[in-house]
Amino acid sequence: MRRCSGSFLLLVVILFSFSLAFPTIEANAQIDHITIAAGTEEDHALQAISSEQDPQKKLAMYEDFVQKFSANPAAVAYGNWQIAQAYQASGDLAKALDYGDKALVGSPRNLDILVSQASMALQAKNNSKLMDYAAKGGEVCHSIGKQPKPEGVSDEDFARQVNEDKTATQNNCDFMETSGFNVITTENDPKSRMADIERFTAAFPDTKFQDQVSNYAMYTLGPGQLNDQARLVSFGEKILAANPNSLTALLLLASFYGDDTKPGSAAKAITYAQKTIEVAKADAPDADKSRKLSAGAAHNTIGWVYLKQEKSTAAIPELKAAAALVKGQDDQQYARALYGLGFAYGKMNKLTEARDVLTEAVKISGPLQAMSQDLLTKVNSARAKGK
Repeated sequence: MRRCSGSFLLLVVILFSFSLAFPTIEANAQIDHITIAAGTEEDHALQAISSEQDPQKKLAMYEDFVQKFSANPAAVAYGNWQIAQAYQASGDLAKALDYGDKALVGSPRNLDILVSQASMALQAKNNSKLMDYAAKGGEVCHSIGKQPKPEGVSDEDFARQVNEDKTATQNNCDFMETSGFNVITTENDPKSRMADIERFTAAFPDTKFQDQVSNYAMYTLGPGQLNDQARLVSFGEKILAANPNSLTALLLLASFYGDDTKPGSAAKAITYAQKTIEVAKADAPDADKSRKLSAGAAHNTIGWVYLKQEKSTAAIPELKAAAALVKGQDDQQYARALYGLGFAYGKMNKLTEARDVLTEAVKISGPLQAMSQDLLTKVNSARAKGK
């Protein structure tokens, strides 16, 4: 078997078969492979091209190859791909991307060509193109093993083929996923960033960057950026549909429904917050800071929902749990828990307890500092009258 490859380093594989069939583009486990049979005119032409040492002459020969075999999609795709790489080597990235796109017309689900194009877009600093290729590559990677088993193929053989395809494409798929994520992190325009996030999460539903992407989405859709609460909730629900244990999405929805005043929102807030606590496992020996903060924020949400429902007795243990988990880690969550405790104790006429927590709360700079001071003044006044 004679094997040819392009200049790109990540698993650039072109297969040559010894069958007498005409050149074809084969879809194997939803991935295109260009196969050119030995002994055909196309094969002879490619051998002649590979023997040419002069880059300009070789480029001209590939252009003639594409014209001569224009009726053969496999030959055209391969020829255009080689032309693209030749222009990349010469530094003409615009032409390189153009010819690579022509190659993709003939072999649209070819991971090797997609990766080659992504590398050129990265080199050209063309983030729009890079996300195009990364998203398409993600779709191809995610499709491996999802197609129906062909007739006449045993379950064992089919499973083995799918596993081989996943192993063979792992580097390419990792490159595409990382490239797409990097586009998100470097995009400054909120609208463009959110569009990139939505394309990325659709192409890589099980991405290893899920928490980071979710954080970017919340920041982008939140105040100061797009300020689109409805879209923010929709995004959180999509994340949970793909990963029910996403702490970022669970906290997002718990917080949103905790602030929402519509009927039923309070119950939703508690459900999402309780799920957050369950997933975070803050009391586990291996619980890190992030998990403890997640659980603390969730306890805070539940406590404040109970306060709004005038259930001070139920709110206190939640707020105490929140304070214990976030103390020394997140000043604003800690201040929120302390203020809530001061309010709950005051409602229950436990003025000494209210004074103690509010005295600590007023030491924390932030939006709740003035409110804590005002409430502490009222508590101290009530205590003085009670003496």
